[in-house]
Amino acid sequence: MPGRAEAPSDEALRDAGLTAEGRGRVLLIACGALAREILALKVANGWEHLDLQCLPAILHNTPQRIVPAVEATVAEARGRYDSVFVVYGDCGTGGLLQAACERLGVEMVPGPHCYSFYEGNEAFAAREEATAFYLTDFLVRQFDAFVWKPLGLDRHPELRDLYFGNYETLVYQAQTDDPALTEKARACAERLGLAFERRFTGYGDLGGVLGRL
Repeated sequence: MPGRAEAPSDEALRDAGLTAEGRGRVLLIACGALAREILALKVANGWEHLDLQCLPAILHNTPQRIVPAVEATVAEARGRYDSVFVVYGDCGTGGLLQAACERLGVEMVPGPHCYSFYEGNEAFAAREEATAFYLTDFLVRQFDAFVWKPLGLDRHPELRDLYFGNYETLVYQAQTDDPALTEKARACAERLGLAFERRFTGYGDLGGVLGRL
């Protein structure tokens, strides 16, 4: 009968650059806009080995700041986890985030942005919706803070058509079945002067990607 494998010594772990507390653990570095959904998936699936560290969701308004923030967080996590996984799409970085992840030796969620992987990257790409403006559960909740005020529409509502004149439909990608959020999303469409469509996407590709970790 084979003997039981012994756990690696602290010295061996140090040589590998890993602390004892980090064995078997994965750090998720995620956009703050995905925090609620990732935590819900963790609880539903019992993924106790996944730790979550979120970067401010408002970084999406200045995507050039996403890559340095991810790089700094990966560097800080070295030696404390078996692996690090970046829960961002490209998110307006023009491929720079993917290049940084490859350079750092970490993986990331495939897809251009969360709207795509929530719906499923293949399904989203097939739609080719150039005139759709998307909201998720997070963005419906935070519409004023992340859309209305940053665009200055609270001070200059006359700019609405300048920003949204080429859009036709507000598409609400619902992660949850919440009638109150649906009504709020409908109100957002009215404020922007757009038609309204709700699609229940759930967590899309996100659950499968995290499940493989």
